[in-house]
Parts: sequence; C-alpha cells; structure tokens
Amino acid sequence: MKKNSTQPLVSIITINYNQTQATYELLQSIKEIKYSNFEVIVVDNNSKENPKPLINALFPEVTVILSDKNLGFAGGNNLGVAAAKGDYLFFVNNDTELTQTVIEQLLALFDEIPNLGMVSPKICYYDEPNRIQYVGFTRLNPYTARNTTIGEHELDEGQYSKPVPTPYAHGAAMMVKREVIDKVGLMAETFFLYYEELDWCERIRKGGYEIYVEPNALIYHKESLSVGKLSALKTYYITRNRILFMRRHASNLQWLAFVLFLAFVTIPKNLVSYALNRDYKHIKAFVKGILWNFYHQSGADFEAKLSLR
Repeated sequence: MKKNSTQPLVSIITINYNQTQATYELLQSIKEIKYSNFEVIVVDNNSKENPKPLINALFPEVTVILSDKNLGFAGGNNLGVAAAKGDYLFFVNNDTELTQTVIEQLLALFDEIPNLGMVSPKICYYDEPNRIQYVGFTRLNPYTARNTTIGEHELDEGQYSKPVPTPYAHGAAMMVKREVIDKVGLMAETFFLYYEELDWCERIRKGGYEIYVEPNALIYHKESLSVGKLSALKTYYITRNRILFMRRHASNLQWLAFVLFLAFVTIPKNLVSYALNRDYKHIKAFVKGILWNFYHQSGADFEAKLSLR
C-alpha cells in the first residue's frame, strides 16, 4: 500500500483462483503505477494451493483473504469489499495488467461528472496491445438479452478519445465510488459467474448514477484465462444468467418477447449447432442453464444437482 493523505484512498480488489502466476504479474504491474494512495486486496476463491505465502513473500503489503469455498466473481469481490477501506474501489481481473496512470485518469472523471458512479478504462488485448477489446457496450436488446461490445477487435488508432456514457462497465476493470455501494448494495451473488456486473450496472443506473468509459485510461487483458472460451461451464452460466438477468430486469412485455425468442430461436439454433458438432457437454450445460431458471428460486439445492462433471 502507498499512502498520501491528500489523495483519496483507492482499494484495488482482485480474485485469484488457481492462477497465482497471473496474479503475481498483475501485482507486479500495480507496483509500477504512479498513484500514491492505494491498498491491494487479493481474494483467493479456494484455490487448490494456498497462494498467500508466495504472494506475501513477494508483496508483503498486499492483503490476502482466503475463502473456504469458491464464491464466484460476485461473491469473491464482495468479500474484498468487506475488507476494503477505500473511498473508491477498483475491481480488476487477475488476468489484467495496469498501466501507470490508469488510476489517476479514472479518478479525474469523478471530479468532472458529479453523479458518476462507475467508470471502466479502455481495455486492449495483452497479446495485441494495439487491438481494442472494450471501449463501452451497447444496451442489451430487451427482447434477446444480447448486446455489442464497442470497439472490439478494432486497431487502436485513437478513434476513441473522449469519455462517454455506457450502459455497462466491463467486469475486468471497473472503478466504483464507495457511496454507490452503500446506496445500491453489493453485486448479486446469485449470478456466481457472468452477467453479475451487468445486473449491478442496471441497479446503479436505477439508483441515479451514471456509468462511463474513459478511453484515455488503459489496461491490458489476457482474455479467458479462468474459464476458457469453449468451456461447458461458461456455456452453463451464460445461458442461465442471461435468463436470470431478464427475470430481474425485463418488463412483462419484454419478458414475453424474450421467452418466445428463447423458445423458437435460441434453443433450436443452439441445440442443432451443438449436435452437429457433437458438443454433448455443451448440450448438457445449455439445457441445465435453462432448467436452473425453472427450478431454482432462492436456495442451492437444485444447483448442487447440476454438476458439470
């Protein structure tokens, strides 16, 4: 932790899950940042090996919190919030690396926009640092629950240079004002993985705050280290959480349209595609993701039956 009483304290929170090397590389990049009043909190989501001895040997200033079970993205970050002391909380994936001025650039926007609640930096691919991953999202289509990532895969030629509102921050890097969490609450742990930050952003905007992307602030993302692009686990959670998101936020008319689209377009299309490719694990994950929303209301009883072994 670096301290400077003239600057607001920023809590940098990240989650480790069986990726101590990636977390180590993130912490190395944090050591290079120029901002001088921050703390770093690593939440370990019950990794196979305890990373605390190694992390604290190399980074003794870092607070390492060990969870006795995997709490998912939302639960792990919420555990970090409970320990954080910052006026601002900067949630970053452990498979990212920060640039030296990212914190100052994000903080400056809060001074410029009084009702700003959350801001994300521009995110570029670590392996292709001149290629953009994210400079904002479009709104979710209220009938299909799908949207578009602005700037994705474009070469970064300075075409995005001004901070602009966005419906959704990016879960890989989002800075939140402490008062926002006090007002709207923590991330919903029901989601566990995927869509939790979209749900949170909906609640933050309904709470009267704005969400921005600041393209002059930059981080690099090593995409999909945790789950993998073709993981059945990813298929399961994206399927179930897309439906869960709509259950929480769609109007009655939007929900009806979404269910019809799901029944007559999404389900047939995905099942045929998986079958043709003989992706039977994905068929199983996809169907279980849908069924979860029929049976799961509040507890984990049905969740425990949906093992993706």
